[in-house]
Amino acid sequence: MTETLIATVARTIRIGDVAPDFAARSTKGDVTLSSYRGRWLIFFSHPADFTPVCTTEFVGLARLKAEFAALDCALLGLSVDSLYAHLAWVRAIEQQFGVTVDFPIIEDPSMVIGHAYGMIDAASTDAMAMRSAYFIDPAGIVRAVTCYPPNVGRSASEMLRLITALKAVEDGKGFAPEGWQPGAPLLAPPPGGSDDVAEGADWFCRELK
Repeated sequence: MTETLIATVARTIRIGDVAPDFAARSTKGDVTLSSYRGRWLIFFSHPADFTPVCTTEFVGLARLKAEFAALDCALLGLSVDSLYAHLAWVRAIEQQFGVTVDFPIIEDPSMVIGHAYGMIDAASTDAMAMRSAYFIDPAGIVRAVTCYPPNVGRSASEMLRLITALKAVEDGKGFAPEGWQPGAPLLAPPPGGSDDVAEGADWFCRELK
């Protein structure tokens, strides 16, 4: 595998950071992170192929592929397993569950990408801590980060909801409240001064008109 990181990242990637670029082999050929500029991207890692929790996550994401595509959001997976293990796993998922995983899965056997993104601790010798997801905007900026332990799976529908909410508020005109769903009202930004505070008892939590 050939991988090139533009910069060495000494800390975990945070919201507002530029997502580090790289080139790597995947189940869909060679990919670079920068090739996704211009659209939203969920870049996520998983501990290992052919494991129960990871399999359910990939099945869930594959079944929502049309919904992610409708948001112009690409999916990009990663683990330390080899490209050949990825290809065999994808084939097994299709045979067992009848769904096609048609988004790329990157191989990272040297863990260089996982370390650069903070998916793996610098002192770690394996990838069992990896179940991270980075929600990256069209400019390559990280807008949200989630991290789960190896024994608890992520919700594909929540990943879809989060990317939908990020797109809904990207113009800066509103905030997405708890449990927000597409079509529901957004919240107005916090008041800018005392005049705004005086306008009703709900001044601190008001739906966007």
